[in-house]
Amino acid sequence: MSSKIYVGNLPYSINDDNLRENFAAYGDVASAKVMMDRDSGRSKGFGFVEMGSSEQAEAAIQGLNGMSVGGRSIIVNISKPKEASSGGYGGGGGGYRNERSSY
Repeated sequence: MSSKIYVGNLPYSINDDNLRENFAAYGDVASAKVMMDRDSGRSKGFGFVEMGSSEQAEAAIQGLNGMSVGGRSIIVNISKPKEASSGGYGGGGGGYRNERSSY
């Protein structure tokens, strides 16, 4: 099991230090990062925490998943690696296959 945790539904007021403090009760926090919007500088409402071991990560998940933080029920689970984009259209992802209209 991984020691990297995804934390979702975070209040927009939470920062890296607050996130670290919430997880410190469950073990060593190697890193805690709230993801921020590049343009506005505002929290995206989710982040990642890396614990010292997979056992500590599991304890944090059991203890914090569903907890109320800043009035929001947070989602805490093992971070899954970002999968390569699939869909058969090459890179990029969704949208229209042929973006030019035929006027």
